[in-house]
Amino acid sequence: MTRRPFLTRLLQAAIALTALPLLPTLAQAQDKPTVIRIAYSGAGTGGRPLAGGNILATAHQRGTLEEEFRADGIRIQWNFFPGAGPATNEAAANGLVDFAHHGDLPLIVGKSTGLPRKVILALGRFGNTYFVVPSDSQAKTLADLKGKRIAVNKGTAGQLTLARVLERHGFTEKDFRVISMDAETAKASLATRDIDGYITTPFDLQARGIARPLFEIKRDPKVTSVTSFWVTEEFEKKYPQIVQRVVNALVKTAVWSSDEQNRDPQFKLWGQAGSTPYGDYVKTWEGYTLRDRNSPLLDEYYLASIQKAIDEAKRFRLIRRDVPLAGWIEPKYVNQALKDLKLEGHWPEFDVDGNPKQRDVAKVAAP
Repeated sequence: MTRRPFLTRLLQAAIALTALPLLPTLAQAQDKPTVIRIAYSGAGTGGRPLAGGNILATAHQRGTLEEEFRADGIRIQWNFFPGAGPATNEAAANGLVDFAHHGDLPLIVGKSTGLPRKVILALGRFGNTYFVVPSDSQAKTLADLKGKRIAVNKGTAGQLTLARVLERHGFTEKDFRVISMDAETAKASLATRDIDGYITTPFDLQARGIARPLFEIKRDPKVTSVTSFWVTEEFEKKYPQIVQRVVNALVKTAVWSSDEQNRDPQFKLWGQAGSTPYGDYVKTWEGYTLRDRNSPLLDEYYLASIQKAIDEAKRFRLIRRDVPLAGWIEPKYVNQALKDLKLEGHWPEFDVDGNPKQRDVAKVAAP
């Protein structure tokens, strides 16, 4: 009877020693996830799981991330949300997202509500803005539509773009009947004359006799916005090396997407989503280099664009709280990717006004 406690302690010690070699294995197993969940704020025609117009859409269609993590046994789970940015924020709030694509307004709205994320990559910038009306509309200027129905998908980057366009012409949303519609519904409503105006690319609609451009705003950084790619703070804290590999893979995609030889193949990939036809990409990207528009840099222009969007969202009463810019834009991953891949200087940096920054000639010439 007296020996049982001793034997019990001896057995417990033996079990503990046997388990020690397992500890590093368990720790190693926690160094990588089994799945990486990526949310895309949008979907193709009919909700098809495709998208276009930026680096992330290209990476999806070319299987870039799947290739990067195949040997690790890490699955890439793509979620395309027809509900766009607000739907992505909802999924993030429910813990269903690790990485995501966002336009400026829903990115800011999510941050204002306390969703913990860090922006780690830019996905796109610049472009033209087109305001279209039904093909038989008698309107000649935006003033002719005052009091009439204009569609926009509220809560998305499109709402902030609309507010900028209206302000540029001396109006606000209150001067019109602004109706919330997704892109597919809005285009169908142009055909049935249920709306009187909408911001979208016009060329396919014009060719089919559905709509015509009322006006076009060419490259104007005060109107256009940047697109962002972010990671949740929880995922970043657990798997910083995985975050770096994701960014490296997307920067490699940005190299492919910035090569002028891939202009036509890229537009054909994007056109498969159906939401923006191939021909519209061809025409709306005329006059832009792929490097300018497909830049992954979180440069001065990116930061200024987000700050401008924050200020505007508050002025237009689209958010109620202040959103400080500091602390949630994290450039270290893209900067490390540029260093690792020897791509420093591959994309031009832009200043706060959207102009290419001039290189320091003296420094370049110095031995």
